[in-house]
Amino acid sequence: MVNDLPVVVVGAGPIGLAAAAELRERGLTPLVFERGDTAGAAIAQWNHVRTFSRWSELIAPAARRLLDVTGWAAPNADTYPTGQEWVRDYLAPLAAALGDDVQLGVEVSGVARRGRDRIVDAGRDSEPLSVHLRRADGSEDRVLADAIIDASGTWTTPNPLGGEGLPALGESTARVIEYRVPDLDDATVRARYAGKHTVIAGSGHSALTAIITLAGLAEQEPRTRLSWVLRRGEVDSAFGGGDADQLPARGALGLRAKAAVEAGLLHVVTGFRTAAIEPTQDGTVVLVSDTGQRLEGVDRVVALTGFRPDLSWLSEVRLALDPVLQAPVELAPLIDPNVHSCGTVYPHGVKELSHPEPGVFLAGMKSYGRAPTFLAMTGYEQVRSIAAALAGDHEAAGRVELVLPETGVCGGAGVFDSTAEEATGGCCGGGPSEPQELALSTPVAIQDLGLTAASTR
Repeated sequence: MVNDLPVVVVGAGPIGLAAAAELRERGLTPLVFERGDTAGAAIAQWNHVRTFSRWSELIAPAARRLLDVTGWAAPNADTYPTGQEWVRDYLAPLAAALGDDVQLGVEVSGVARRGRDRIVDAGRDSEPLSVHLRRADGSEDRVLADAIIDASGTWTTPNPLGGEGLPALGESTARVIEYRVPDLDDATVRARYAGKHTVIAGSGHSALTAIITLAGLAEQEPRTRLSWVLRRGEVDSAFGGGDADQLPARGALGLRAKAAVEAGLLHVVTGFRTAAIEPTQDGTVVLVSDTGQRLEGVDRVVALTGFRPDLSWLSEVRLALDPVLQAPVELAPLIDPNVHSCGTVYPHGVKELSHPEPGVFLAGMKSYGRAPTFLAMTGYEQVRSIAAALAGDHEAAGRVELVLPETGVCGGAGVFDSTAEEATGGCCGGGPSEPQELALSTPVAIQDLGLTAASTR
């Protein structure tokens, strides 16, 4: 960092707040902008879901050091928080500890080099970044920054149901689709699914969570019908490692979903790539595949086919992104689900996350582009390395300070699951080989293997 300008951090989620704690510890000035009205606003949208990561795996080291001096009471390290608990017991206190460094209700609408668009070479190494802001009251502003860490995630840009990466015909106007795991503890939400035919689309951990949740409803409401639609040609690899998984709660998730299928609570449809959604006169819809296969009488669709990065507001800075994953080109080979093997994602930092635009970094889930699963501990290592580099400590920036277990079991361990359903590489064969690190990314339930408890609390 060569001047007194702040480092702007986009997003007050786990990775963004961890970045702010690292920057402050390094003597730099973080300025966090969060468009939601609370820290962890995205996580608050899945308050009802429990992670399969223990608290010990969800707290960033620099954040813990900052919180410890405030008298913060750390949660039990061996327990699994819900989204609500993660925000309430960690992210909200962390944002409070950062004080005025965190501004809520402020959206970053664009980033550029001051006085220059992306085609101008002169001054790109010397002029500060210009960060354009849109505040909750509709007013606009801009701040100058020495660097920007985009930790805004991908939660707001879910992948469509359509099997080509584009919305299926009729998808944009269909009112029966939900792109999140439904909260059946909410009576209004529960009524939408009870006694209805629901299609669950996707093969990642979010889809498994929805299967478990809705299977519990089907047990209680016999008229409830469930269909599970997968693009891949077989289902077994979607269940993960089961008892062999070194993260027991993650293994239990797959076992519970498998038990629901074996109990006949779901009709499984493989090799189905949705091409169109057709409304009918009775209010249901028909899902039509690209081969003409039809799934009729559908009341609700829960589309959990992953997420993708929103790069629109970064159009005036120069990014080097892999053409397939939309991840930084140095990082993409490490996380590509088409070739990546289980347990081999190497902890990485500023070197793999740098772009041609000086001082611009994508971190957290957004750095993974469309790769299947991002993990919290990886993100904490990312921002530690970036902060060290910005402070001029290049030795620390290049050092690996994270040891990750190799479970040898496919299936990610975290909170934001991208569900690349048709990746062909990896040790499971035919399914995505997701990073085997300590978890953060897919919201998942971790109840015992019985199917009688529908709640994910």
